[in-house]
Amino acid sequence: MKEDTTTHGPLTPAVFHILLALSDGPLHGYGIMRAVEESTESAQRMGPGTIYGSIQRMEEAGLVEEQPAHGGRRRVFALTGEGSKALEAESARLARLSDMVRARGLAPRGA
Repeated sequence: MKEDTTTHGPLTPAVFHILLALSDGPLHGYGIMRAVEESTESAQRMGPGTIYGSIQRMEEAGLVEEQPAHGGRRRVFALTGEGSKALEAESARLARLSDMVRARGLAPRGA
């Protein structure tokens, strides 16, 4: 099995969903919250504490960075190059796990 090249994985679901939301471009906290809810059809909901606590740790790890806000007081966050690498590595890890489940005939029908 190919080894992940990032030192950030495996990622928590919250971190993964935040990185995925930011892969479309910079967002403020509420925008991240909405993007996660929409992309998961409300299966994954995150409150402000989860969002901003995760973002603080992600900033410290170099996965996201705060961007200058344009005319507003909201803090806007963007994916860094390291964040993109971590998202890519975690996506590949999850795909491998999904392949293993399918190979054992354990995937739900239609998956």
